[in-house]
Amino acid sequence: YAWDANEEYLFKAMVAFAMRRYSSKSTTQISNVLLCNVTDRVSFWFVVTDSSKNVTTVPGSEVEAAIRMNRNRINNAFLLSDKTLQFLKITSTLSPPVEPSTPVWLIVFGVVLCLIVIGIVFLVVSGIQKHKKKNKESTERENLEEQVEVTLENGIPCEALDLKAGRINGVFAADDERFTSL
Repeated sequence: YAWDANEEYLFKAMVAFAMRRYSSKSTTQISNVLLCNVTDRVSFWFVVTDSSKNVTTVPGSEVEAAIRMNRNRINNAFLLSDKTLQFLKITSTLSPPVEPSTPVWLIVFGVVLCLIVIGIVFLVVSGIQKHKKKNKESTERENLEEQVEVTLENGIPCEALDLKAGRINGVFAADDERFTSL
């Protein structure tokens, strides 16, 4: 950062501007701001004199209040921040802490609630799948049992008799109806 006479002039103008805004008097001029002990590392101290009495300096508390009130304008003029432009004995103006638009507890609550809902849905879906799988296995087992009941008689496969319903031989049923009257 090149600190030259133009930069000094801009700094004096910004301090004069701050003093004018703070005291609401248009008496502070650029010539009332005096820079002392300027070093190569851009380190110096300054004094603001009273324009009505060129010899008297403005109290430090007024200068501090004026700079604190216009700190952001001074920082912006030099494209610096509170971390890079430091005024000794003048506390930096910290920005207020950023508050999220939604409270943190609400975000945590939402995440926990979503996990619970996902767990319940998983349990229901897995239960339904197990139930379907169990039904499918039982029907396959019944089909296998029916296929196993086929027996061989005289080398000819025959179905096993259903003992509950019984079987009627159709050949003899027709003859019985012909000869038997009801």
